[in-house]
Amino acid sequence: MRQFLKTTLLFLVSCTFALAQETPTEEDYYKILTPPIPEGLILEVGGLTTLPNGSIAMATRRGDVLIMDNPTSNKPYFRKFASGLHEILGLAWKDGALYCAQRGELTKLIDKNGDGKAEIYETVYSWPVSGHYHEYSFGPKIAPDGSFFVSGNVAFGNEEWWRGESRVPGRGWIFRITPDGKYEPYATGVRSPAGISMIDGELFYTDNQGDWMGSGGIWKVDKGDFMGHPAGLKWAGMPNSPVKLSEKQFFSFMDNRQVKDKNGRYIKPENIADEKDPKFLYMLKEKFPESVKLPAVWLPYGIHGISTSEIVKDNTDGKFGPFAGQLFVGDQGQSKIMRVFLEKVNGEYQGAAFDFRSNFQSGVLRMTYGKDGSMFVGETNRGWGSAGDANQGLQRLVWNGKMPFEMYSVKAKPDGFEINFTMPVDRASAENLNSYEISSFIYKYHAVYGSPPTNTEKVAIKGVKVSDDGKTIRIVADGPLRRYYVHHLNLNGIRAADSYYSLVHPSAYYTLNNIPEGEKMKVSELKGTRTGEKQASADMKSTMDLVSPDGKNQPGAAASVASVPTYEEIKPLLQRNTCLACHAADKRVVGPAYQDVAKRKYSNEKIVDLIYNPKPENWPDYTTPMAAMPQVPKDEALKIAAWINSLDK
Repeated sequence: MRQFLKTTLLFLVSCTFALAQETPTEEDYYKILTPPIPEGLILEVGGLTTLPNGSIAMATRRGDVLIMDNPTSNKPYFRKFASGLHEILGLAWKDGALYCAQRGELTKLIDKNGDGKAEIYETVYSWPVSGHYHEYSFGPKIAPDGSFFVSGNVAFGNEEWWRGESRVPGRGWIFRITPDGKYEPYATGVRSPAGISMIDGELFYTDNQGDWMGSGGIWKVDKGDFMGHPAGLKWAGMPNSPVKLSEKQFFSFMDNRQVKDKNGRYIKPENIADEKDPKFLYMLKEKFPESVKLPAVWLPYGIHGISTSEIVKDNTDGKFGPFAGQLFVGDQGQSKIMRVFLEKVNGEYQGAAFDFRSNFQSGVLRMTYGKDGSMFVGETNRGWGSAGDANQGLQRLVWNGKMPFEMYSVKAKPDGFEINFTMPVDRASAENLNSYEISSFIYKYHAVYGSPPTNTEKVAIKGVKVSDDGKTIRIVADGPLRRYYVHHLNLNGIRAADSYYSLVHPSAYYTLNNIPEGEKMKVSELKGTRTGEKQASADMKSTMDLVSPDGKNQPGAAASVASVPTYEEIKPLLQRNTCLACHAADKRVVGPAYQDVAKRKYSNEKIVDLIYNPKPENWPDYTTPMAAMPQVPKDEALKIAAWINSLDK
């Protein structure tokens, strides 16, 4: 008996110690290093590539191309390779020369005499520009046949400043330039395609939230595809266009929302809350299946970025961590990098997005791997705004060799999802259904700038099956999954088997373009209890006891409302409603500081109205307009507003 008590006591002590250990965070596994930059050198990095000798070539938005030799040493050496170019937003190496996309041309830079500087600036192909500031050109990316792909940003309207326009051919398109300098339109429907990438010989690109783009996302691009933004359809009827969808066909199905007021001025379209029959992008695909391409992965706005940029594949053979073969996606606005797992179901790509590493010093625009397997990250925020408050930067992300407790992959199954982990899970937590929360939502497809998540529903869980090695969990839904919807899997209750750590990133967002066929799990194979009650975290507490939906105090709540909420009370609400993606309390990020909003002397109710119906004209010096956020619960919005107004001191 004494030995039994001793063993039990040791077990309880060990459990207490395990529970007390603090779960490591992303910075405990991936360290951000900042190489020493020569004084006076401004690195607004628009292009980044690794040269065969291991040096890093970078292009700047100011028109310079620089080479960094010995890039992983304590004293890397910077030298100027070329200058005088026009806003370079891409860089590639091919056959002994560097190629860059300037605003109006693809340029080959040749060091003929071997002195480390380009003597020859050769125009491979030039394309038209209207002169609008937003006509950025991204690339090139080199295809297996040696041709080059470039993507062209849309311009914006004059009176309709919110509406993307294609004023000249190539704007709103991805186009191909053959090795001998011939131009070929390839695909259209792009809005702000900053992340054009070649992955295993296939063309992908990322786009940003905006008009006709409910959120950011990643698309696999094939010749003739239409990705969703209609501006480029203006040129779909040209003789060499591979796109079969016409502008007339598109607008016969979709409303362009071009409405004028009584003075003859266009009215900016806004989200219609509680819309009876909203359109979704998959509906357009069902009508024009040969033309419309859905995103392989949606990247939820404010959660997985706001200005999606470069895509790179981890081809380091494990030098960068346990995610070999997966994709990493930069975000300029939130100054961070996400991770994406892709799979093919019924011949189409789909998959899951996870957070990965945040807190870069400026907006993440370009990425490349060094010879040692570390990731070099090129950054800029001029004119665009970013969570990192530096205007520019070059940083390096290094894995320390320790294994993080993460979801390795999420795969779709006929009746749910299969999740693989980097290390075994604690079986008791994995078989407790309170460890999981799953919901699904979709984005509207409309001429409005962005979309709130809509049609959100919880997904009930029938049971789970944990593999013998503890590294795989099969989750079976209690009912059919919704095709075309984004599924948010929150695994806050899952713990690691040995350390009892939480997941570094407990959320995944899976885009379910297709539901795979196959055998469903038998109920007899499933397990699932609901041990204990869920711990109500601060961000899940209701504020209905503080404020009524109409903004007036509820009976008996005067004392609660009178006390101004603290930042620690408000922070979970700001996080859950993605407010911190664009705002900080005391500094300008993508949007104004909350202190600056407080100085406007808005009432609480007015701030709530501006959350639901933003007025970008109130902040004309900010380039990224705020999207409508009607999904924020009224009581939470009012509490946030009260806190904002408390900052006016």
